[in-house]
Amino acid sequence: MKLAAGMVLFFLGFAQFSWGQTSGSANLVSGDLSAPAPSPNSYVVFGASPRQEALVRAQIQIMQPAVLPLRVFFVPHWKYVDNTRIFHLHVPTGYTSAMFTHLPSRTVFIDADRYIEESLGYWLAHELGHLATSSPREDDAEKAAHEYRKRLKQARIEAR
Repeated sequence: MKLAAGMVLFFLGFAQFSWGQTSGSANLVSGDLSAPAPSPNSYVVFGASPRQEALVRAQIQIMQPAVLPLRVFFVPHWKYVDNTRIFHLHVPTGYTSAMFTHLPSRTVFIDADRYIEESLGYWLAHELGHLATSSPREDDAEKAAHEYRKRLKQARIEAR
């Protein structure tokens, strides 16, 4: 039995090397060893209207955060509440939240039913602050958000 199992493993291992086409090169790495440069739009926006997506992308581009989110989700209120429960979001008593960031997945969740378009940049800067500091602490996020908000304010002044 051991001989049969050994033969099967040998042939399965050998078959891996003989299947498929090759380019003639045994190198697994191409000549360019550098990682591709990150694109300014290297994140995905889900559930947003075209206007909401354009607004989020424009504001993130203006803020130029050190760390981009991987995903931005606009979700209905019931789903937002469910996500806060799933991710154990702690909101201090008396406070409400229209968006939050899940740090391990670099995902920003926006309550599509409760966010206000005029304050989207202000609160998005806070969420990007969480990503930049890689910290769930609100004061750390606010420190990083301060610089992002200055950039947004400067862009508004220049647009006038």
